[in-house]
Amino acid sequence: MAGKAEIVDAIANDAGLSKKDATAALEAVINTISGSLKKGDRVAIPGLGIFSVADRKARTGINPQTKAKIKIAASKAAKFKAGKELKELLNKKKR
Repeated sequence: MAGKAEIVDAIANDAGLSKKDATAALEAVINTISGSLKKGDRVAIPGLGIFSVADRKARTGINPQTKAKIKIAASKAAKFKAGKELKELLNKKKR
């Protein structure tokens, strides 16, 4: 699994940036996407996919340890839908 450090290294190598500049670029992307989602906007990145916000309704759940019923509050969740190009890349058959 690639973590933040590995992504920063890849950005630095691919774009010819210093690690400091690559870190700043990655942080800017993350902050921009997060800020847009917080406002309720969708973020579409061609070739990658679409980030959006989904509303989850309040519901009743069960505590697995005690089997007691619990109320789970309504919340918002980030969603990601892979774009066509990403799906095709992931499903390419090796020859």
